[in-house]
Amino acid sequence: MPRILVIEDESDIQSLLRFNLEREGHQVTVCGGGGDGLHELRRNPYDLVLLDLMLPDRDGLEVCRVMRADPAMAGVPIIMVTAKGDESDVVLGLGLGADDYVAKPFRIKELMARIKVRLARAVDRGRSGESKRLQFQGLVIDPVRHRVTVDGQVAPLTLTEFRLLHVLAAHAGVAYARYDLLDRIGDGETVVTDRTIDVHVRNLRKKVEPYQRFVETVRGVGYRFSELAEEPTE
Repeated sequence: MPRILVIEDESDIQSLLRFNLEREGHQVTVCGGGGDGLHELRRNPYDLVLLDLMLPDRDGLEVCRVMRADPAMAGVPIIMVTAKGDESDVVLGLGLGADDYVAKPFRIKELMARIKVRLARAVDRGRSGESKRLQFQGLVIDPVRHRVTVDGQVAPLTLTEFRLLHVLAAHAGVAYARYDLLDRIGDGETVVTDRTIDVHVRNLRKKVEPYQRFVETVRGVGYRFSELAEEPTE
């Protein structure tokens, strides 16, 4: 039974989300503030977090920053559910490490579909050939553990950043257009702008230093993983 943490301070939305998530068979915990949410994440493992931005104590952006900086929580998918739906807010949320962004008022069926796809993809990756471990010098990509290490240290990648790196590294030398990467790492429902992939790539590069040079920009196309990197070790 997938475990989902809802960090939301509005009681009517708490009830709406709990009812629909439990009806879908999920185990749901609700926290009314960012501080309580982080405390709960440190106590128990979760498969996904639904995160409001405007919270009474520690806001959603701070919660997102803390999660992505903590290796124990860094791989947990975050879907921001908030009334702040301007494009600048979307880019900021993705830049801080959110995997998806849903603006209020939202359609509950659409939100449930996004959650279902993200949870299912995590299971599918473990069953498919995408479970092979890849290593390029001190950069190790382990899909089974869903973990990336840089010279032995865990890199706090988001789910989307991990998918992006894994797709590129598994096909070193292949140039991918932005829209092709969105098809491969997204769920078809995520908010898409011309800057979405660029934001994720910028954050990914920062987190895998000193191997950021492996993620190359291909002018007029998109991105590729350098074919000059060492051959991957399975």
